[in-house]
Amino acid sequence: MGAPKNDGKMEGWLYLIRSNRFGLQYSKKRFFVLQNDCLKSFKSVPVSGDEEPNRSAVIDSYIRVTDNGRESINRKVFFIFTLYNTVNQNDQLKLGASSPEDAARWIRSLLDTTLKDCPDPARNFWDRSKRQYPALRFRGSKRMDCKSSNRAVYSSVQMEAMTSDVIAPSSWKIFGCQNGLRFFKEAKDNDSHGRQWDDHPAIMAVGMVFGTSEEIFRTIMSLGPSRSQWDFCFFRGSLVEHLDGHTDIIHMELYRDWLPWGMRKRDFLLRRYWRREDDGTYVVLYHSVFHMKFPPQKDYVRASLKSGGYVITPVNQGKHALVKHMLAVDWKFWKLYLRPSSARAITIRMLETLAAIIELYRAKVGDSSPEFSSSTRDLRLYEFPQKEMDEIKTEIHSPEEMRKIKEAFSEENEVEMPRASLIGLNDAVDEFFDVPEPAELDHYENEWTADSALLQQHSSNMPPNKLSSAAVFVKKLQDLSAQKKGYAELPELPREESTPYSYGSTLPKDPNHSSPCSVASADPSLFLIRGQNYLKDSQKIKANGTLMQLAGADWLRSGRREDNLGGRPGSIVQNYAERGGPEFFFIVNIQVPGSTMYTLAMYYMMRTPLESSPLLKSFVEGDDAFRNSRFKLIPYISQGSWIVKQSVGKKACLLGHALEVHYFSGKNYLEVEIDVGSSTVARGVVSLVLGYLNNLVIEMAFVIQGNTQEELPEILLGTCRLNHLDVDKSVPVKP
Repeated sequence: MGAPKNDGKMEGWLYLIRSNRFGLQYSKKRFFVLQNDCLKSFKSVPVSGDEEPNRSAVIDSYIRVTDNGRESINRKVFFIFTLYNTVNQNDQLKLGASSPEDAARWIRSLLDTTLKDCPDPARNFWDRSKRQYPALRFRGSKRMDCKSSNRAVYSSVQMEAMTSDVIAPSSWKIFGCQNGLRFFKEAKDNDSHGRQWDDHPAIMAVGMVFGTSEEIFRTIMSLGPSRSQWDFCFFRGSLVEHLDGHTDIIHMELYRDWLPWGMRKRDFLLRRYWRREDDGTYVVLYHSVFHMKFPPQKDYVRASLKSGGYVITPVNQGKHALVKHMLAVDWKFWKLYLRPSSARAITIRMLETLAAIIELYRAKVGDSSPEFSSSTRDLRLYEFPQKEMDEIKTEIHSPEEMRKIKEAFSEENEVEMPRASLIGLNDAVDEFFDVPEPAELDHYENEWTADSALLQQHSSNMPPNKLSSAAVFVKKLQDLSAQKKGYAELPELPREESTPYSYGSTLPKDPNHSSPCSVASADPSLFLIRGQNYLKDSQKIKANGTLMQLAGADWLRSGRREDNLGGRPGSIVQNYAERGGPEFFFIVNIQVPGSTMYTLAMYYMMRTPLESSPLLKSFVEGDDAFRNSRFKLIPYISQGSWIVKQSVGKKACLLGHALEVHYFSGKNYLEVEIDVGSSTVARGVVSLVLGYLNNLVIEMAFVIQGNTQEELPEILLGTCRLNHLDVDKSVPVKP
């Protein structure tokens, strides 16, 4: 367990994750100490501060930390994170923690250490480029001198609460309370009072659980026998495919005895995605997919989970958690005239498993009062009307029903196993397997089924990947041919003849927000930024304007990465440069990798000199490490389904710490290129968003983070509103 100390020192047990000569992963337990800018490794707990470490490495501003999620290695679950040097991405260190909380603490401490070494933007970049950076790969302590550092910590090291950075109305309306749970329905845009019901409505249950967010996360992720202690709907489950550390495919079969009499058994085949937020909130999302190796079973009707999941937020100093459980289910009734109210009642009953989780944790703390027992509560509110019960009784499993089920999935594609993308640090001299402690094996016994061990062995047999980091991520997404239509990655479109265009004008602008596949500026007052007194009170304020104006946008597709759009002849940037005017452009180039590469670029322009905005000038003239520590995105899905809104969130993100970012500059522009495929967390979010793209309104704001009093209050660089983007309307780039 990693524990930070008052002197800024972080120490605890971690696991080195490596690959042997056969490509099989193994773990080695080591005691790590992170102090100042030095990460040290010991085979046992050091007895004094002067003890020589076994290995050590320097952590500076050119070190990146990525969260690789959850992996099973030799039947033990690890929460993996990787350190790599941006100067040499083949120089990596892969570490594993025994819990997500430990992994999060180490990631945060390592990120804080890189911020301490953040360079002064006023210094010349070429001076810094001459510096010889030590390899991140652990070396013997006698060869490496980890000197103490007294550099001042930038104020950005302080953690912000995971509150929303967007001012937006709630789309949920309460409609009932039962078993200590509040029930909400999602109100559509044209139903602000929440009075209408869809055929498959999104319903959410909210309750307080007397347990930590990590404990509850482990509980709901389990597919083993322990799930029977609270999930009265669940019969059995298995892991079908482990896609990456944050995403997998699972199969769940439901009991029939809790369903109305005469209703056939149901099952789900789900894509499950999870992540942990900085404040300890866990987000677990599900949606139905199709898998060629796991078609609908003979004795089951495969229901379709349109969207669903859990949001587990710590409260009361982390001792308790507020849990939100949401479901939108198509139960696949074959009788078209069956009343939708019966389907809603089944969904509500399934949501009541949250009440069972509450009771489970009450029992653990010795507070299982009868008045809170779900078995004594009145369930009449959700009982089925007799007429609807009679209709459900007539359900049969006919050939026609089977045909309809198959047709429902006819347009879905097979999910293929992605290849390993992390390059381990091989140490042939010291290859061995640590023997897991029995208690640790018991602790994880219920989290991953035996299927996961087999899947891990299959993936581990693959040889180490020798591709570059960017190529590995692109190849991985190409191999992930995906899931159900509506959730899959963007399809590869035929290459038609390119029509004439200029960069900066391929995505139409529509200030009225009425045209599909268009862009406009978003309302700045939707977004919250750091105020004048933020360093004292940590309060954020409404933005009241932007520094730059949206001058144009691109929506492109290509077979390769489209870099440095601002420097291309005929672009809006170069057209202004030829006129010799004072205009300066800031370009945000978002790269979406896949079998077809998609590029979304926004061009922001200002006519005043850079000197009028000192922070922007420092950003333009600073080096990449400084830029990575300051450039933030605030996302907001103003129209779209719950699962997409929840996956994207509404919290500002330092992109340079979460994703791979490259910078291109010219005499009148700076271009920020963001590779959304460079993170397993981001890939999971993007793969979900892309499937719903036509139905989404996406709003974003970009800001350079202010860390000192002179840099406050912050001001937005620019905003954008993307209205129902359409893949078919993306413009092919000329070869």
